[in-house]
Amino acid sequence: MLGTIVNAVAILVGGVLGLVLKSRLPEKYTAVFFQVIGLFTLVLGFSMSIKTEKPLLMVFSLILGGVSGIILNLQQRIDTWAIALKNRFKLKGDRFAEGMVVAFLLFCMGSLTVLGALEEGTGGEPKLFYVKSLMDGFSALALASTLGVGVIFSILPLLVYQGGLTWIAAATAKSLSNAMVNELSAVGGVLLIALGINILGIKKLEVVNLLPSLVFIILLFYLFG
Repeated sequence: MLGTIVNAVAILVGGVLGLVLKSRLPEKYTAVFFQVIGLFTLVLGFSMSIKTEKPLLMVFSLILGGVSGIILNLQQRIDTWAIALKNRFKLKGDRFAEGMVVAFLLFCMGSLTVLGALEEGTGGEPKLFYVKSLMDGFSALALASTLGVGVIFSILPLLVYQGGLTWIAAATAKSLSNAMVNELSAVGGVLLIALGINILGIKKLEVVNLLPSLVFIILLFYLFG
């Protein structure tokens, strides 16, 4: 868990610096940052998703994941939880939930998250998580300067998700393959594309409802991969 803790601290530091920057920059500059983040998210998502070698598995995992997300009402649950968290800490701003969700997805959907969890979970020094921490720290700075304090609170789901992956990697290291990690990252790339579309205001997509796709791609890969 050391790598995940370092990652969380880096996001905290970057996020705080971003909030300081937000208070000192005119809105027109932070708007540019937001557009750049949206474009970067799209490019990153495309670069990850095209690496799939099992496109049918990807499609079915997204369909099953999306339907499951709707049945479980994940988007509404996350939004409600974020609002409760915001009220609990008496935080200001109307983009708290958006900031938390956008930051979490950006920080956790890349292949570096899975590979870092594998590295640390199998007993290695978490070097990949250290690299990821540096990247996420700068990303948190940029995100917090536009989306506010919700970015910092993305640490909470990150600790659960990334820490959980590390624990799973420690328990099932021998059954994980590079091909499976590749497909998991590809599905994560599709989620980032949807996130980029949201950030740029092209269309409002309920990205959180697609999160179960990350579970279904693993199941489908083991069954049909």
